[in-house]
Amino acid sequence: MTTTYLLGICSIVLNGLLIWYIIKILKKFMYISANLADLFLTITAFQIFIKSMYGMQSFYGEPMIQELVMRTKEVSEEMDIFREVFQYSLDAELEEELNAATEDQDQETVEE
Repeated sequence: MTTTYLLGICSIVLNGLLIWYIIKILKKFMYISANLADLFLTITAFQIFIKSMYGMQSFYGEPMIQELVMRTKEVSEEMDIFREVFQYSLDAELEEELNAATEDQDQETVEE
């Protein structure tokens, strides 16, 4: 009988510790998720800026800027992989604005 009580108390303590640990891990997950969302938005804005700069007459055809555009695109693609994991905290309004800016940039490129 006392063994049963002892096992019950150990079980309650262990479950309490596991719940505390899970809450702590989830808080870290949300922190990482929020920061990755900000990083993704920053990289996307930078990619749009580089593309628009490359399209300017004074920089058009510049090989270093062209390589910068390609490397920024590679970084953005890698960020998309992480974004799929942490997509829950990305601000939908900011993402829509960046998508609209990207579409505007693509339309300007087609018109030229």
